[in-house]
Amino acid sequence: MNDFFMNSAFAGVALSLISYYIGMELKKKFKIGLFNPLLVAIVLTILVLLAADVDYDVYNAGAKYLSWLLTPATVCLAIPLYEQFELLKANWKAVIAGIVSGVITSLLTVFVLSFLMDLSHQEYVTLLPKSITTAIGMGISEELGGHVTITVAVIIITGVIGNIFAETICKIFTIKEPIAQGLAIGTAAHAVGTAKAMEIGEIEGAMSSLSIAVAGILTVIGASVFAQFL
Repeated sequence: MNDFFMNSAFAGVALSLISYYIGMELKKKFKIGLFNPLLVAIVLTILVLLAADVDYDVYNAGAKYLSWLLTPATVCLAIPLYEQFELLKANWKAVIAGIVSGVITSLLTVFVLSFLMDLSHQEYVTLLPKSITTAIGMGISEELGGHVTITVAVIIITGVIGNIFAETICKIFTIKEPIAQGLAIGTAAHAVGTAKAMEIGEIEGAMSSLSIAVAGILTVIGASVFAQFL
């Protein structure tokens, strides 16, 4: 199987897409948050690679083409934002305050937990970009001297957890305002969380899309500052 993946230019892409499709069908059938398509795809892909004894580098040689779509897919999230632009203008102060507070909370949480767990500086900066989209987070981690591959894993885990529990957390803390829900989900769980926000409603999805871009920019600045603290 290792030779098959090595000789096939698109075996990795095919495995990834099939795994994601299975995840979508499971989510559609059972309506359970744990069957998040991305989470299911990750688990199935890992199981197949382990069972077939395929090296990650060999798999990634074909699967890497999917990552090229990450940036344009993120840019496309501006469409729902454009559709709700008047709502954004009417609530711009609350929007800015919500995103800023979310970014500071994320960075401060990583700092406090890293300090309590006595993590090294390299491990600490690896975790700082956990709540922003992968395309930006990888660059921050590399610039600050973190483990980029671990940063990617942490970002994905953060997004999946946010996608699964976002609606439940909003109910627990009685967050009913669509703008507040969207800002919270997008700032905390980036693009993966935004997929859930879009399921909840158009306004939630638009505000979450906005949060991805703004939170990413603020985190680039904030991470550089917080990196000096530990």
